[in-house]
Amino acid sequence: MALTPGDPVEIMIGDNNVSAEQEAELRHDLGLDRPPVERFFVFIKNAISGDFGLSFYHRRPVMDVIAERLPATIELSLTALLLALLTSVPLGVIAAVKKNTIFDRLATVGSLFGVSLPGFWFGILLLMMFSVHLHWLPVSGRVGYEFEVPPVTHMLLIDSLLHGRFDAFANALKHLIMPSIVLGLPMAAILTRVTRTSMLEVLSQDYMTFAEAKGLSGTQILLRHGLKNALIPTVTVAALQTGSLLGGNMIVETVFGWPGLGRLVVESIFLRNYPLVQAAVLIYATTYVTLNFLADILYTVLNPRVRL
Repeated sequence: MALTPGDPVEIMIGDNNVSAEQEAELRHDLGLDRPPVERFFVFIKNAISGDFGLSFYHRRPVMDVIAERLPATIELSLTALLLALLTSVPLGVIAAVKKNTIFDRLATVGSLFGVSLPGFWFGILLLMMFSVHLHWLPVSGRVGYEFEVPPVTHMLLIDSLLHGRFDAFANALKHLIMPSIVLGLPMAAILTRVTRTSMLEVLSQDYMTFAEAKGLSGTQILLRHGLKNALIPTVTVAALQTGSLLGGNMIVETVFGWPGLGRLVVESIFLRNYPLVQAAVLIYATTYVTLNFLADILYTVLNPRVRL
């Protein structure tokens, strides 16, 4: 960002008449009079102690600004993840069991379709259809302005249920439908293909034939012996894709006006708000590593033969 065109000081000054001395003083206060490499190492040194600096635009601690937006992103990402898992795992299993049938072919084509759709384009299509023409769903935001829910977890769906505000819950859910579909569709498509492929491999194993010979029902064979072993590759990809949800939500949050961290990062990039972007990228990276670590731990639950 430091090498791209644009100066944070000039953006902050705008059209105001500011003297060269005042501009130099502001640049010194923000630490922009030092080389980018030196600024980066100062940021790393302070970040180790939990100090991510001040936001150039908000003039507040970076983590305070991020903390206000992060719950909205977590809520959207978890909803998209839940939607993707509830869709992909059953579709992948059924496609494997009904290999080479019309259902299998439809699932394969649907997966390719879901991966190929650009999020910004698909989001605009949904807005045009369900918001502009049909007026079924809201255009942007997390909840209507007429609904005020006291924050507990700062996630509107949970907070509205905790306070018994079912009207606010329904309204917040309407706001979540389109962005969660756009964000979760590519993940669902990928997980469907992975689950199908893994399930096909498991179905050909000897222990599946032995379970059938023991007289177990088809449901028991699929759930207890097949799906549990087939989920290991799915868990790996799901962990990677969940980390990618945080990066992908920048586009989705911008299209739907979702007040989350992704939209904040996009705004900060245009404002050349270096400290906030650096802190957000660090959060993304930490989340990505943590999810992969949790996936490794989950392997031992799905397959006792795997040891950390």
